[in-house]
Amino acid sequence: MTSNLKLKFLAIFVIIVGCIYGIIGIPTSTAEMAANWNKNIHLGLDLKGGSQLVLQVQIQDAFKAEADTVIQRLKDQLGKSNIQYVDMQRNDPPTIQSADSIQIDVKGIPATSAGNFRQTVNDTFGGVWNLTPVNQTDYRLTMKPTEALKLRADTLTQSKNTIEKKINALGLAESSVQERGRSSAEAELLVQLPGVDDPARIKQILKTAAMLELYEVVGGPWASRDEALSSKGGVLPLNSQLVGAPARGGAPAEVYLLARTPVITGRDLRNASPSQDQNSRWVTSFVLTQDAAKRFERFTAANINNRLAIVLDKNVLSAPTIQSKISDTGQITGANSYEEASDLALNLRAGSLPASVEYLEERTVGPSLGADSIRAGVISGIAGVIAVVVVMLLYYKKSGVNATLALVLNALILIAALSYFGAVLTLPGIAGVILTIGMAVDSNVLIFERIREELRSGKAVIAAVDAGFSKAFLTIIDTHVTTVVSCAFLFLFGTGPVKGFAVTLVIGLIANVFTAVFVSKAIFDWEFGRQQKVLALSI
Repeated sequence: MTSNLKLKFLAIFVIIVGCIYGIIGIPTSTAEMAANWNKNIHLGLDLKGGSQLVLQVQIQDAFKAEADTVIQRLKDQLGKSNIQYVDMQRNDPPTIQSADSIQIDVKGIPATSAGNFRQTVNDTFGGVWNLTPVNQTDYRLTMKPTEALKLRADTLTQSKNTIEKKINALGLAESSVQERGRSSAEAELLVQLPGVDDPARIKQILKTAAMLELYEVVGGPWASRDEALSSKGGVLPLNSQLVGAPARGGAPAEVYLLARTPVITGRDLRNASPSQDQNSRWVTSFVLTQDAAKRFERFTAANINNRLAIVLDKNVLSAPTIQSKISDTGQITGANSYEEASDLALNLRAGSLPASVEYLEERTVGPSLGADSIRAGVISGIAGVIAVVVVMLLYYKKSGVNATLALVLNALILIAALSYFGAVLTLPGIAGVILTIGMAVDSNVLIFERIREELRSGKAVIAAVDAGFSKAFLTIIDTHVTTVVSCAFLFLFGTGPVKGFAVTLVIGLIANVFTAVFVSKAIFDWEFGRQQKVLALSI
């Protein structure tokens, strides 16, 4: 055996060992081997069973938040430019049907400042908002249609990414989150949780928007909203809102009057983690970003002895008095256990959802369906492999053994790649494995038929084999590249199961190029090296 051939078989041996290790590790018993298999091979919802949730993203929340931010920035700009106004408020649409569904009304602009006002708005917000005069002193801002579409898409994408972070942080790496909707007006996400048959905690974490906001307390607390309104003569002060504090820890429910614009939001957080306070109670500690810390420090320094409300998902958790200047850290109290504090920290770290979510549908898929699918897929796969092997052995004789070995190694590499990449195997993925078997055999057929043609033309055996592999190589690459391109489109535009099929097929095709060309040729070279003189080839 030549040194070049030895290196080839060494490379093949290393790959085989690496594949086996990736699938079952280094087991010391049959039970450990089975446990490693179950740990490394991730099954999808259709095979493992689990839960499926459909969530609707409340897009209007993101539009309202964007309008509130614009109002605060516009107030600052008008203050710097010494432009007076009487009132500045946004509407409160229940849904977003079009770009003009969200509106900001600015009232009481003096006629002498109208030009400066329009210039300020156009310079600061002209790329996103349209300014329309209502009368001589009042104006209305509406979002441009293209920017409204962008905000909707960004909200849905951010919601999807945030939910993915949350479920992955819980160790549910096999889960998937996909956009779903029968029309462009819908904003729905399909969440699949393989192996989860009781998704109560996960539902709570996903539904918890964890929209942390810190507001200045204007008044309260009162026992009810009616009492709060009555104390203000039935009309709330400008730029204020009523927010409730739910009953907890024996304390009754209350209502606070808060400023309309938050001092700090969840987007200003740098980190969050569970911890214990000086009384050994579980709390969630958070750290602000550098810019937010400066703003918070200025606010707290100017409002010592005033109250600040900590609001989570539109509920007041507490309203402590500011006793000293606060910079970049804070605590959220009220957790009854480490799990509650940890879940809240997880939500905050994953990033606040740009909008709240509502559940539209929940389904639980039993594992028996997955077991039936696996059994049917395995039976069909084994039947296909046996049929292919029998045909190859009968038609190509001893050379069919070569193709069979390459086929087995192809399957081994494919399964190992799924394990190393953490890919999820679904029923369409099994179909991709079976299709890979056909593609692998097709490559061997191309090579063997080319070798036969070379032998018929009178070439010697070794020369015919070399010519067969070299001339069939470009054809194999061409067929594989076209299939990979098709798989790329399936992955880009398909749903989760279709993506699983595409990924499995691409991995199988890449492995096939290695096994059909490199491994198969090495086996032929090894067989020729054992013979003194090669006179014939069993093919």
